[in-house]
Amino acid sequence: MQTKKLINCKGKLISVEKPVVMGILNITPDSFFDGGKFNSIDSALFQTEKMLSDGATFIDIGGHSTRPGANEVELNVELNRTIPVIENILKKFPDAIISIDTFRSKVADEAIAAGAAIINDVSAGDADEQMFETVVKYNAPYILMHKNGTFKTMQQKPTYNDVVLDIIDYFTPKINFLRSKGVSDLILDPGFGFGKTWEHNFELLNRLEGFKVFELPLLIGVSRKKMIQQTTNTDASSSLNGTTATHMIALMKGANILRVHDVKEAVECVNIYNQLKPFNS
Repeated sequence: MQTKKLINCKGKLISVEKPVVMGILNITPDSFFDGGKFNSIDSALFQTEKMLSDGATFIDIGGHSTRPGANEVELNVELNRTIPVIENILKKFPDAIISIDTFRSKVADEAIAAGAAIINDVSAGDADEQMFETVVKYNAPYILMHKNGTFKTMQQKPTYNDVVLDIIDYFTPKINFLRSKGVSDLILDPGFGFGKTWEHNFELLNRLEGFKVFELPLLIGVSRKKMIQQTTNTDASSSLNGTTATHMIALMKGANILRVHDVKEAVECVNIYNQLKPFNS
């Protein structure tokens, strides 16, 4: 099956024929790894410059923590955290391709209007019934992520008949609807750690090829997550090595985009994979 290789980001055609890296920029006080580090304009600009120089293709900006158990923040708080950062990044780095990490249509709308190119929705439209309308309005590249339950409840005994087939069944009607509305740039994220047990996460990793049925780019977000910490007996601050190992497995199983905290190391991983790939073609 031939996966879609080009993503139209406000007129810039970005190829994912070779895997690319999305750098995480959390403008939050409570994200699980980097909460509070980049919630000022200056620190956000500094981190953006570092990630771009390290080889990030996309910068993913989020103003609402989506870690398990995260508290909800007011809409205006999320807007005030993200929109000024987007505007200032594009003022300093006009060629940066920004993704807005939000499940709220109003934030997505204002972010795209401010210059963001991609909408990254951890709820795949479930949290805001207006989100699909916003995606259609801008015909923006849209990342649909699977999660099982709410942020508060998703890790309370998540169950599946078959984790891969259940997620495929979840994505199918959403993809069909968005395609019927003319949205062609869709990206899938199976949602590691979002309503999955340790066993579910590793089964997903082992069977990533199953998502090729959609012929859409696959985004993987495993950076420093609990599945790695638990496996390597580390905490978030010490889980980079395990993250890199997991990234290589994901690439070999078909990942097109790695969403990461550590851009330099992820780009190095991609470069090694690219040297290996011709021997496995």
